[in-house]
Amino acid sequence: MIRFCPLFSSSSGNSVYIGENNAGILVDVGRSAKQIREMLDSVGVEENAVKAVFLTHEHSDHINGLSVFLKRNNIPVYAAPGTLLALRKKGVLTDCHKDITVDDSGVEINGMLVKPFRTSHDCADGRGYVVTGSDGGSKVAIATDTGIVTQEIMNAITGCNLVYLESNHDVNMLKTGPYYYDLKKRILSDKGHLSNDACASVLRSLVNKGTTQFVLAHLSMENNTPELAYETSTCALSEMGALINRDYLLKVADAENKSKPILI
Repeated sequence: MIRFCPLFSSSSGNSVYIGENNAGILVDVGRSAKQIREMLDSVGVEENAVKAVFLTHEHSDHINGLSVFLKRNNIPVYAAPGTLLALRKKGVLTDCHKDITVDDSGVEINGMLVKPFRTSHDCADGRGYVVTGSDGGSKVAIATDTGIVTQEIMNAITGCNLVYLESNHDVNMLKTGPYYYDLKKRILSDKGHLSNDACASVLRSLVNKGTTQFVLAHLSMENNTPELAYETSTCALSEMGALINRDYLLKVADAENKSKPILI
């Protein structure tokens, strides 16, 4: 059984705990080490239960607390080679850190297999992850910070029990909102972020292929609302005859977690 818990989810910081039998991993450390520690405690996870950190990419809202957290806990960080290189150039990672390249075959951490897949984002070398529990049957996917869902992403996340999928913005809110033109263009591009409509389309495909649990992630605080993201996905699924709490479960990740871990 896997415990899945988004600790933070927004442009202000992102971090997810995934664990099994009192040991697990963090995917991203986008808040301070102190905030991560306090949030872990609030969901009943001891800090020393975290055995490794996996990074999606090097943007600040995913690595803000990384250096201190790694030093404090003396654990390795895994990421794509381009991400590790970018963080070394920035000075976030130094020789006192243990950084390890994660390749397509994945890494086993305390019985869980963590396998990466490539994302489409304006970063050095973005990755999402699929985590399989030691029973071989519990699988969760993290797919955020991607402008499009490629065939590689679909192949990776299809068949997972739970998918944590980006639902970053409402296109109309973004287009009419306060962001400057170049930023809007970046977010809407294939290297930007996934919209509510694009997310809902992916959910339709995944429900058809057997996934039953979803968490909508990385919502923009300026160009989206939890209610709008939720409604866009549930309406799209109802149009194909899939009803919430009968055919699937769906929630929106809090910017700062207020929920218990999800058991898979």
